Parts: sequence; C-alpha cells; structure tokens
Amino acid sequence: MAHPYHHALSSVKKWGGTVDDYQAIHAWYDSSKAHSADFRHRAMFHHAAGIWQSEAIFGSTITLSTGRIIPTRWVGEQHVREDLGLIPSFTDWVKTIRPEPWMGRTEKIEALADPHLAPPVLEVR
Repeated sequence: MAHPYHHALSSVKKWGGTVDDYQAIHAWYDSSKAHSADFRHRAMFHHAAGIWQSEAIFGSTITLSTGRIIPTRWVGEQHVREDLGLIPSFTDWVKTIRPEPWMGRTEKIEALADPHLAPPVLEVR
C-alpha cells in the first residue's frame, strides 16, 4: 500500500465507518515520508513502539462515524502489517543500521555543564 487513503479504505472494509474516520491515523504513520522518500521512512513509526505511540497521540480508542468504538491499536497494527507483513520491534529496525564513526563520537560535557565536576582552578602568581 502506498497511500494513507488506501489504508483507510482497508480499515473501512474491516470495521466500517468512513475513510475520514481513519485518515488521520494512517497519515500519521506515513508522515515520516517527509524525512525519507523511500521505504526507510517506515523505521520511524512502523513498529510496536510506533503503534503504542499512536495510541498516546490519538487515544486508546476511536469512535467511528457509525458510533462504533474500536481500539486505535487495531488501526496501527493493520497499517504496519499491510506495509511490512508483520509487526517488528523498534530494535528489529535499529539492529540493521550499519554503525558509522560519527554515530558514537561524543564529547564529555559533564565538567562544562556541572561546575561541581570541573577540576579546581589554580591561581598562578
């Protein structure tokens, strides 16, 4: 599936209601296309933690235009399964990242941020 609209049509077939009932949730899953225009955009939200996050954003349930109440989780699980065939964990995505040197290069800022950790200043006369 390539577009949130088509995912929403699929949701209508499963649970009823209208495309508008589901459009915002499916559009959120694919909003990561703003950052990556290929399949890798899915690493941002297409996993178990992304499904949990969508519940935090949209609530644990949605009320369809028909009055039916369904879990938001169902919509997220449907979206991810339609795109990937399964629901991976976030770890499943990140373990495929090839580490680059810049990813782990950090400076210790503790002494700069916390004056109690800085070495004492010695006055020289």
